[in-house]
Amino acid sequence: MLDVLVIGAGVSGVSCALILGSAQNKPFATDKKIAIIAHQKASSLQNAVFNNAYGISAGKLGSELLDESLEHLAHSYPHVQQIQGEKVISVLGEAGNFTITTNKSIYQAKIVVVTIGAGNPFTIEGLERFIEPHQKIPAIKNRIQLKNTDHLVTEGIYVAGVLAGHRSQLSIAAGSGAAVATDILTLWNEGNHTMVHDALGK
Repeated sequence: MLDVLVIGAGVSGVSCALILGSAQNKPFATDKKIAIIAHQKASSLQNAVFNNAYGISAGKLGSELLDESLEHLAHSYPHVQQIQGEKVISVLGEAGNFTITTNKSIYQAKIVVVTIGAGNPFTIEGLERFIEPHQKIPAIKNRIQLKNTDHLVTEGIYVAGVLAGHRSQLSIAAGSGAAVATDILTLWNEGNHTMVHDALGK
């Protein structure tokens, strides 16, 4: 049983996983099992070039960033399991006991974070009832989002990035994934608002 399974390894998904992974030394997170379905083939970053994203050198290719972000996650937080080469087919169950089926395996998780793109059709069974037209992308582009309140779709299921209703900007997606991670850490920390920072001299 995983404590959290992040679906999708684009900007918001890896951002979420990095924050969750960085809490490994917190008493409330030391025993947590975290995994990410590291599917990136459909990411919009594959064809992107970044010149306007905070902290990223001008001209950085999105395809490079995708690879480097997973390497960063693996190097800094190896306890976060990276599941490669699988695509999620369904998310069924309830908070504390979700069954996530991929094209190759079945996983159990207490919390699920959905961070895939906002393309239509949406192909994950069990989440269809939450689909609505995207509110911040022109209707002609036929994009969707999952209904949510501050990233929470329903108990135990979070959404981040463009699929949460945000505009398609790298910095927004990264912040969205980080916000979800801190919400989960707060939940683990008995409702005490929680963030994770590193600092020189500590």
